[in-house]
Amino acid sequence: MSLRIDILTLFPEMFPAVLEASIVGRARQAGAVDVHLHNIRDYAGNKHNKVDDRPFGGGPGMVLMCQPLYDAVMDVEAQDERTALRILLSPQGEPLRQPRVESLAAPETGRLLLIAGHYEGIDERVIEAIAPFEISLGDYVLSGGELAAMVLIDAIARLQPGVLGHADSAAEDSFSPRGEGQRRLLDCPHYTRPQVWTGREVPPILVSGDHGAVARWREEQMMERTRARRPDLLSPQPDLASETAPNPSHQGRSERPSQP
Repeated sequence: MSLRIDILTLFPEMFPAVLEASIVGRARQAGAVDVHLHNIRDYAGNKHNKVDDRPFGGGPGMVLMCQPLYDAVMDVEAQDERTALRILLSPQGEPLRQPRVESLAAPETGRLLLIAGHYEGIDERVIEAIAPFEISLGDYVLSGGELAAMVLIDAIARLQPGVLGHADSAAEDSFSPRGEGQRRLLDCPHYTRPQVWTGREVPPILVSGDHGAVARWREEQMMERTRARRPDLLSPQPDLASETAPNPSHQGRSERPSQP
């Protein structure tokens, strides 16, 4: 069964170009991932489809209200019998790294529910009620979670079996575990035709026909590049996927709050 991904967003019109093109489009066409878009405004419950309001205590911006988002989560989750892992794309979440992507892309995940926040933030009470696992792309702020959701979907889709053109493509990417120590190194440099371009020649080892020597050269290049650009990767790294793997059963399953 394909991995189902539901996206809750205020701007579903942002997604089609990404979902229909390149690797994500191929993954959907192959049935490896099944993506569904849901507009949070459809759960506003008022004629103006209003889903935000000013923050208590004052301050700039608007805050996404509890009930529309809560109702959206409950309704969308009921559309499939599989338990969804709720993920909130938030600058306050765990920084996204490849071990986390691998854990989310695994067959046992089954279903993801991505929540793309917007405005100044989301009412903290609904975050407490639905208890999502929070993921961040890094230490910067986007206008909303839509772009972050697209990045996450792309990273997950390309790891689905049969999606990439070569079975080893994902295994040879930067940050993929390699060798006995399962080190996550940067990838080596790559070259293609022509063999000489503007006076720059492809390293002779790559056209030598000696596959063992090529493999050793690539390993050396990965180490050298990682040491120069990301020495932090050569230090002992926490395995995020095993230490803090999100579990859908640990999420909030509270009863629907009563209307005031």
